[in-house]
This record gives sequence, structure tokens and C-alpha cells, in this order.
Amino acid sequence: MPTPLLLLILALAIAGLLWFFVPILSGIPWVPTLYRRIRKALDLTGLQAGETFYDLGCGDGRVLVAAAKRGARAVGIEVSPIHCGIAWLRALAAGVNGRVTVRWGNFYRFDLREANVVFWYGHSRFTAKIQAYLAGQLREGTRFASINIDFPGWQPEAIDREDLIFLYRFPPTEGDVCSFLMKENRE
Repeated sequence: MPTPLLLLILALAIAGLLWFFVPILSGIPWVPTLYRRIRKALDLTGLQAGETFYDLGCGDGRVLVAAAKRGARAVGIEVSPIHCGIAWLRALAAGVNGRVTVRWGNFYRFDLREANVVFWYGHSRFTAKIQAYLAGQLREGTRFASINIDFPGWQPEAIDREDLIFLYRFPPTEGDVCSFLMKENRE
């Protein structure tokens, strides 16, 4: 008969495996966003109280909590059930759970049309797929912040060069990072 300690160790081992392997199996390993980059991304988007903020692949919920603390309604979508639970607990501990919703699933299957701001910290190999998805989902005026990844054919509205954060406004202007830099140098 297993002892309670053995059952606890087994449960923690399974949770640990789910923590790392579910995101990897979905295509992108979990990498937490630094708090400095979260603050800068939210500043760059101009997120306001009362706006609806979406985090695609919300991980442990740190970005959701930061957005909710600014008064936004924050919605996170995460493929890992363990991360969903941690994100919800983080919101609860921060006292913002009334403004945070965590949804379990693949974000490509969710409707983002109510978003005012969308945040994504992804991988360059998914750029074309998410670019097509966002183009069909986001309404005019929606701001989209991307960490580390720029989008071919879209000219950013702003760039934080120190932390490599790109801001786009929908519909995005045709161009790219080079056209943004050339425009910036002319001004």
C-alpha cells in the first residue's frame, strides 16, 4: 500500500512533467517573460483601465496579473492545464482574480475580436501562422505587442530596441522593421 508521502512525490512528479512537456508538445516550450519586459510592453501598448487584454500562451499568468493591476480585463489562453491552474492562483494571490479569466486550450481556436490589446511571446517558426490568424481576428485599432518577433510585411508602430518589443496596430501598415527605422530617421 502506497504511503501518503509516496503519493505526494508521485503527484508532484506528474505535475512537473506536465509543466514542462505539455507546452513542448504543443510546439513552444514555456519561457517566462521578465517583469521588466512585461512593464515595457504594457507601456508601449498604452493599455488603459477598462480595456480587454489577451495574452496568447499566458503561462504562469504574470502578464495577466500586470495587465489586471492596470485595470484591464485580462484574458489568458494556455494549452497546459497546470499552467492554467498556476495562472489562476497567481491572479487570486494578487487580488485581481475578478478581472482575470484563464482559458484552457489552443489559442488558435479562440475568438479575439473583443480584444483591445493582444500580447504574444512566441517563436519565429510560428510567425506566418499567427500572422494569418491575427489578420483574420483583430479589429481596427487593436494593438498587438510581440516579444522578440517581428512580422514580415507589417511595419511596427513602435519598437523598444533594448528589450526587442514590437508594437503593431491593426490593420497593420505595410512594411517591415527597416521601413519603420527609415521613417523614424526621417522624423
